[in-house]
Amino acid sequence: MSRKVLISGATGDTGRAAVRSSIDLGLDVRAMVHKQDARSEALEKLGAEVVVGDLQEIDTVRTAMEDVDAAYFVWPVAPGLLSAAVNFAQAAKEAGVGSIVNLSQRSADRHSKSESCRDTFIAEQVFDWSGVPVIHLRPTYFLEWLLYPWQLPYLRQGVLRMPVGKGRHSPIAADDQGRAIAALLKDPSAHIGKTIPLSGPVEMDHEQMAAELSEALGRKIIFQDLPVDEYCASLAAMGVPAYIVQHFGGAMEEYQHGAMSGADNNVELLTGKRSMTVGEFARAHADVLNAA
Repeated sequence: MSRKVLISGATGDTGRAAVRSSIDLGLDVRAMVHKQDARSEALEKLGAEVVVGDLQEIDTVRTAMEDVDAAYFVWPVAPGLLSAAVNFAQAAKEAGVGSIVNLSQRSADRHSKSESCRDTFIAEQVFDWSGVPVIHLRPTYFLEWLLYPWQLPYLRQGVLRMPVGKGRHSPIAADDQGRAIAALLKDPSAHIGKTIPLSGPVEMDHEQMAAELSEALGRKIIFQDLPVDEYCASLAAMGVPAYIVQHFGGAMEEYQHGAMSGADNNVELLTGKRSMTVGEFARAHADVLNAA
């Protein structure tokens, strides 16, 4: 009998990737979604069992966890993380789930100026308190951020616009995280109780990132630094939710002082294949990044 896993947030960036990779590894995948739509139908076509649930409604989570061996928890940069984590941990404990893979963030910090970073740290503690065997993943910033609506229009105009100063990090793609998540869902035993950072293969500053994007996209990309307050005001004017704006305000200041620095090869150690570079990601999404 194949190993059954639950993947929450299954239509999100890491959720979709984890579903695909878990199926590729031969796992019996139950994908939890908010609603049935074209995105959930795509998961069914891959071979996942799709269930509708809400991490803020514990009974739906408990039902989704029935007969599950391992479960993946993810929550967006949005209010509600702590109650979602409590519900997930409690439901897993009631259902006898063998292990949880928790997607945290590299900048999780009890003393951060970002509410999201503080909440993410406390969510880790919630899972630890629960007694359910857990693995925490702390990825750095996603390469998918290049495609987000507050970044993409500027990139199409040749500008990488971020208030990061000389700060450095090694961005990671959701697909690479999905492979790592699937590997841990399949065989968590050697990693229970660990906090594992996940990053791309090369640490760089944003001048270097702009240069790599330029080469990959075949056009000049320049890096534009700006004050954090000005950047956050522009996000708010674009309609970015207040919680995300507040997160950026704290996290970007901390980024400038090294909160996201470093690189690791943990994706390769877990999966046998390294994570993709900025250039590789850009070439894979050139049709979007170079669109008029």
